[in-house]
Amino acid sequence: MLIDRQTFLKDISLLAGASVISSDVFAALIKESKSNVKLGFVTYLWGKDWDLATIIKNCIQTNIGGVELRVDHAHKVMPELVSSQRTEVKKRFADSTVKIIGLGTNQQYDYPDQGKVKASIERTKEFIRLSADVGGSGVKVKPNGLHKEVPVEKTLAQIGGSLHELAQFAADYGQQLRLEVHGEETQELPNIKKIMEYADHPNAKICWNCNKQDLNGLGFQYNFDLVKQYFGDTCHVRELDRTDYPYQALLNNLVKMDYKGWVLLECHTDPIDKVKSMMEQRKVFDRMI
Repeated sequence: MLIDRQTFLKDISLLAGASVISSDVFAALIKESKSNVKLGFVTYLWGKDWDLATIIKNCIQTNIGGVELRVDHAHKVMPELVSSQRTEVKKRFADSTVKIIGLGTNQQYDYPDQGKVKASIERTKEFIRLSADVGGSGVKVKPNGLHKEVPVEKTLAQIGGSLHELAQFAADYGQQLRLEVHGEETQELPNIKKIMEYADHPNAKICWNCNKQDLNGLGFQYNFDLVKQYFGDTCHVRELDRTDYPYQALLNNLVKMDYKGWVLLECHTDPIDKVKSMMEQRKVFDRMI
């Protein structure tokens, strides 16, 4: 008989209070009932100037278990790395408690110029191979915009078609293709839904991005439900204690859907002591979850 989490915890607490079960069993049951959502880190701003050793050290110090490496940053994990360098990156993470979740790219497929679209697809394939070589599990890409001279539906279909090709390519490398909900107009969730319908591939996923547009139209819950079937292993958040976005509602939804992926801190402020701020966000996440 299925019961909800709140009822389960209440019943277990009553049993524990009555000494019907041992404290060890009680602790194990409580641990088992906890959420599978994990906290990770994006090197977008807070980690953009750190090398790999510093990233790993800071994540360990702040009890953050995984990292999405933004490309073109100081850590220099780029397709130009030779085989031995890729092996070294993989080993650095494998020898630590920090997991490399994947690579965050700026590749996009909305260009009216078909030559640019093809070039971006080929560059994305290079990042997919790189992510596989360094131990990542996926690559993040972008929609990234609409163009006045091109019908909206044509651009959405073009992005979706590109994702379909890349999702199949990524699957062959054991990688997930992650479309960040991004772009002034493409980040509108109805547009994201259409893109994913055009992509039509089980390995094409979205990376929720906590944009103000998530609150448009019928509101957060409607927009979340519109695309939740496409969620991949990553979700980007800003500082979780900000009050301009319903972060508690987001986490509640992730727990409810038994999300086993990563909530990744992609913070937009510029604190002097970023490690201290990472520690604070860890505490906020634990309280909220």
